[in-house]
Amino acid sequence: MTRAQKQSDRQEETTENPRTAGRQGGRGTASAVQSVDRAVSVLEILARHGEAGVTEIADELDVHKSTAFRLLGVLENRGLVAQAKDRGKYYLGAGVLRLAGAAAVRLDISQEGVPVCREVADELGETVNIAVLDDDAAVNIMQARGTASVTAQNWLGRRTPLHATSSGKVLLAHMPPTLREGLLARSLPRFTERTVTGATMLRAELEAVVEQGYGLTVEELELGLAAVAAPVRAHDGKVIAAISVSGPVYRLNADRLPEVAKRTVAAGAELSRRMGYGF
Repeated sequence: MTRAQKQSDRQEETTENPRTAGRQGGRGTASAVQSVDRAVSVLEILARHGEAGVTEIADELDVHKSTAFRLLGVLENRGLVAQAKDRGKYYLGAGVLRLAGAAAVRLDISQEGVPVCREVADELGETVNIAVLDDDAAVNIMQARGTASVTAQNWLGRRTPLHATSSGKVLLAHMPPTLREGLLARSLPRFTERTVTGATMLRAELEAVVEQGYGLTVEELELGLAAVAAPVRAHDGKVIAAISVSGPVYRLNADRLPEVAKRTVAAGAELSRRMGYGF
């Protein structure tokens, strides 16, 4: 190994210390980026070879074994790599599968959801969204704008609160009970006078969501906005997303909401079928 490479490794070791990293300025930032680049390279090496030891990885990265060992340690702690104890070799861990699976699900839903959302948006004239769970929020990953002259605002890419949105209530209603109770135990923000923030009332609403097959909000997130959402299921029956129809309350009124809810549930069933549910 050259002197420059050894110096680079020593620099990386210094800047990985949080007490000294702030004093390194731009040099510390560059070293941190280099560490990330090397970590990604480790994952790529394991993806190519199936498994590899510290020496093999160090040779491919052209770094000292101690640097390769540190990188593997961090990745192992995050579940991205695992070690075969009997051989000392490393291979890709379950964390990579979880990341890949989440990305694949979002990609599949987005692709399969386009014709479904477009058809519903054209038929009802309202905006249709597909949302997935993102930690303690719902994030909208696909949207079809309605044909009506006044439509709901652009929600694509936005994270919205679970307790105050129709999609969020669907996702809340179908998540594991322990996770749901943990979220309901928090202090929930109020966005309008109609926002439901009490855990007891929310539990009752979520039970109704499961029983009737859809979630409903009227001016709970924003004044003048109403929405209906239905679950989207994967091949194993697990709820992986929610499809919603939203619009102004003067159009999504009490007379029209039953029709919109019925159509939304049908759209959720169609998208679920496209995702493999029922086969």
